Amino acid sequence: MIRKFVDDRPAIILGIETSCDDTGCGIVDTTGKILGEAINSQHLTHLKHGGIIPAIAGKMHRQHITTVCEDALRSANLRLRNIDAIATTTKPGLPLSLAVGNEFGKYLCRIGNKPYIPIHHMEAHALTVRIEQKVYFPYLVLLVSGGHSLLAIVENVDKFYTLGTTLDNAPGEILDKIARRLKLANMPEFSHMNGGQAIENAASKASNPTKFFFEPVLTKKRDCQFSFAGISNKIFKYLNTETFDIDDVYNFCAAVQLSFAKHICLRTQRAMEFINNMNLISQEKRTLVVSGGVACNNFLAKTLEIVCLERGFKFVRTPPRLCNDNGVMIAWNGAEKWMTNINVLRDREEIEMVSIEKNASFGESWIERVQEANIKCKLVKLNRL
Repeated sequence: MIRKFVDDRPAIILGIETSCDDTGCGIVDTTGKILGEAINSQHLTHLKHGGIIPAIAGKMHRQHITTVCEDALRSANLRLRNIDAIATTTKPGLPLSLAVGNEFGKYLCRIGNKPYIPIHHMEAHALTVRIEQKVYFPYLVLLVSGGHSLLAIVENVDKFYTLGTTLDNAPGEILDKIARRLKLANMPEFSHMNGGQAIENAASKASNPTKFFFEPVLTKKRDCQFSFAGISNKIFKYLNTETFDIDDVYNFCAAVQLSFAKHICLRTQRAMEFINNMNLISQEKRTLVVSGGVACNNFLAKTLEIVCLERGFKFVRTPPRLCNDNGVMIAWNGAEKWMTNINVLRDREEIEMVSIEKNASFGESWIERVQEANIKCKLVKLNRL
């Protein structure tokens, strides 16, 4: 049930996101209406450095957070007094970045006498889809981004069961490194893109997408754990011994993209088999939600859609504009917590004690349960691509 005030209006939540390199602010109400948003991207700045520099990210957040929040309020035609609560990412993420958002969020609470709602960044990604689509609990979520890769069952707003996570690097991080090694940023058509976007666009130009092939990894590990380091080692080993013309760069990117997609799909398919075998979600409600920056990749989305069709799951992708880090997803997570009265802090001393966390678990770990299930799984054929 949606909590309303005596004037019967929906509550309005302002969300602040500064977990990594984007300064975001979003304003939503508890009906799911996006009232205003603003963002300052540091992408081009960090692209010049070949990766995110935490000190620079923190400094830029401080420079822009006031303006970003003012712009969001202006776009919503609201003032702080119209806001019912402030929601802010407090974990996990870069400490220097998280600190800026946490401090500013608490500052707004002090001057506006507002409740504070600390937000877990990955939980927000997992729930963002519900702002635009009716996705009912429980559901399976796949989060893939520059900082994370995991599979989990979303039981409700505050309860998650992790089925698998990354053993090493996140997919977005590795794709960025491969793009840098291929020097895609030196090509005008890719110069404004992050690594994953550049590889996807280059792959779409492949004349012979099957020219290169990379053996899959962890095929004998019957769990849902991800490992992108093994794939990247094979890719970099090849890159260190070969030189390409432009056509081969495109073909190589197609092979890279396919190898990543197959690895993600196999782990996701096993998570589906686990859910089906244990009857954890009723057949008519079985849904896969995909979110995170890498979820913007249309090729990956197509492969996952094929897996869903074969395994009886409905495929739902978070709208691409909300897949990357943004303030709207934080505001919406705050709205869902407000409606269920979960972790809404009103005591001033309690609010001031809220701290940031660089690392944070995602709900309860069921990784061993999946391993014990020992599910043999052969990836469905993706030949309909």
